[in-house]
Amino acid sequence: MAHRIVVVALDDFATLDLGIPGQVFRVAEQDGRKLYEVVTCTPGGRPVRGPAGFNVVPDHDLSVLDTADTVLVPGIHSGPPFSDGTIDPELGEALRRAATKSRMMSICTGAFVLAAAGLLDGRPATTHWRNTAQFRTLFPKVRLDQEVLFVDDGDVLTSAGVAAGIDLCLHVIRRDHGSEVANRTARRCVTPPWREGGQAQFIERPLPDPGGTTTAPTRGWMLERLAEPLGLAAQAAHARMSVRTYTRRFREETGLSPARWLTLQRVDRARRLLETTTLPVDQVAAQAGFGTAVSLRQHLHATVGVSPLAYRHTFKS
Repeated sequence: MAHRIVVVALDDFATLDLGIPGQVFRVAEQDGRKLYEVVTCTPGGRPVRGPAGFNVVPDHDLSVLDTADTVLVPGIHSGPPFSDGTIDPELGEALRRAATKSRMMSICTGAFVLAAAGLLDGRPATTHWRNTAQFRTLFPKVRLDQEVLFVDDGDVLTSAGVAAGIDLCLHVIRRDHGSEVANRTARRCVTPPWREGGQAQFIERPLPDPGGTTTAPTRGWMLERLAEPLGLAAQAAHARMSVRTYTRRFREETGLSPARWLTLQRVDRARRLLETTTLPVDQVAAQAGFGTAVSLRQHLHATVGVSPLAYRHTFKS
């Protein structure tokens, strides 16, 4: 049976946020089988209006939340949760009841709705960087992190704005079904397969000089050589930059340090090898560039919280 995701649409919804779950989860398949079912509800089953001049007429009212495996709240641009931190009692009760048995997710300012229902108190969360000051004022009990793309706190997951919602959905698919399914879904959606949740949001900062050189060719060069030593000096030399300039430009373009980016690519390579081959763990470590099984174990556990053997047991296709 497909995992049921119930999307809660509210008035003045963020247009793209509302469409993301139906698009991303809808195309997640394994052996020709749809892995998710996405349905949409509103309070009272009433139409809701977005900012782009159209209404959404849902198939369900809030009672469908009782059937949800996952509840997802897209962003909103206005309304009581956004303006004064309160929530309609019927909606709040429905969300709290669902949270006792369902995974809860939000995209962008949908976090305001979860927080207004009391579901984020004492928990780490994120939202769009432009709204963090307002969020902290309304919900001081939430451990807000404005820098990250998304936060996975187990049964409650929140994301930053717009495209970070795609990252969060792909992360959930990867968590549920492994890298191969998530990467295939990303290709269907023509989007990068993985941006780690801890990557920085693209907060307003000076852009790199578009006329200058870019680190993209060097990133491609590294991806073809993950099993080899790839020190910072070698990377900068390939990019024909000083180490200082290369490091600065790399962070401007990716939101990550070169070392962190490289580690994440190696973890991703190791995950794919664990999922799709029977190579011993020490060979996986070598091919992914970690050198030893101990190093792979440390980095994989730090990233996904499990050992290589446990990961293979869970996600081996």
